[in-house]
Amino acid sequence: MAHVYDSIQKNGVQICESSVYLATHKTRLENYIVDNMKSEMVQMQQNAVQNQTATMLEIGTSLLSQTAEQTRKLTDVETQVLNQTSRLEIQLLENSLSTYKLEKQLIQQTHEIIKIHEKNSLLEHKILEMEVRHKVELDTLKTEKETLQGLVSRQNYIIQELEKQLTKATTNNSMLQKQQNELMDTVHNLVKLCSKEGVTIKSSKREEEKPFRDCADLYHAGFNKTGVYTIYINNVSEPKKVHCNMETAGGGWTVIQHREDGTVDFQRGWKEYKMGFGSPSGEFWLGNEFIFAITSQRQYSLRIDLMDWEGNHAHSQYDRFHIGNEKQNYRLYLKGHSGTAGKQSSLILHGADFSTKDADNDNCMCKCALMLTGGWWFDACGPSNLNGMYYTAGQNHGKLNGIKWHYFKGPSYSLRTTTMMIRPSDF
Repeated sequence: MAHVYDSIQKNGVQICESSVYLATHKTRLENYIVDNMKSEMVQMQQNAVQNQTATMLEIGTSLLSQTAEQTRKLTDVETQVLNQTSRLEIQLLENSLSTYKLEKQLIQQTHEIIKIHEKNSLLEHKILEMEVRHKVELDTLKTEKETLQGLVSRQNYIIQELEKQLTKATTNNSMLQKQQNELMDTVHNLVKLCSKEGVTIKSSKREEEKPFRDCADLYHAGFNKTGVYTIYINNVSEPKKVHCNMETAGGGWTVIQHREDGTVDFQRGWKEYKMGFGSPSGEFWLGNEFIFAITSQRQYSLRIDLMDWEGNHAHSQYDRFHIGNEKQNYRLYLKGHSGTAGKQSSLILHGADFSTKDADNDNCMCKCALMLTGGWWFDACGPSNLNGMYYTAGQNHGKLNGIKWHYFKGPSYSLRTTTMMIRPSDF
């Protein structure tokens, strides 16, 4: 920009110098002509006597013509110089305007650059603040992580100790049962021996003691505290640990299903629902094979206890309950509904086969176990599914695949806790 401005100034100076030079040259030429004319006139005067008037006039006319021609040429040159000067002045003015615009744009861009710098400074300050805050949060999370790891380690140790104690208790329980059986054998042998020798034992008539088939047998034997016990189910070779409810509605209930906190995954296949999963002391499914075996021993009733997220309790009870074997897809059989969880039963009374995600036995073109999740007696999907997804408080509304009992809280409300338990009908 400065270079352009200097060039314009230099051209202007040159134009001014040319104008001065032309004016000076014109003055000298005029003086020269006047001097020549004077000289010619003097000569003419000197030769006037000798020359004729016509010759003098001819010379004067010639000189005047020459003067006029020279004057005309000078005038043309002056006009050209003036025109060129005007063009240069116009160019100078245009260049001045362009320079002003460029300077204005430069000032605006400078202001914008200053604003951008200010914004960058503000952003850098915010980034620094965020980095500091994130560092503090990371340090806090790291500390919390270390604390949680410590807690987990301690809990693992406690769990291991509890498992050891449970193993010892189980061993002791087995030993006690073995001793009890040996004692019973000894008593029987003594009774037989006394009978052979004619000795009579004065005692009340007692039935021969049998292993506990369910929690009702345990309750009648004097075990009236709710907890986990071992039972011996008919036609099942191994003993089975079950949770016994000895308090609700007179006690003696064998729990076959329980949901309370979502810690156990109920999205299982046919084999897992067949043999059961979870822990009797927490969330679990007893297993369809064991439910079938228990309900094949004698007639049972079913009770289902429910609680919503507002703390409201309700129950449904069925006077008769049993399921078929695996070939019958553990078909459900119910009779005689009552309770506070709806005037109408949310379980299919006319019977329904059990379905899981890998065994579709429902009466719907769709696969209810895939849509509603879990394993259940779905029929045509139906109004209940206590083995659905576990949703926490605030997330339990509008969930068609949750823990559902339609005639208690509707078709899309997921419940907080559920318990299914059975007891002999003649308890």
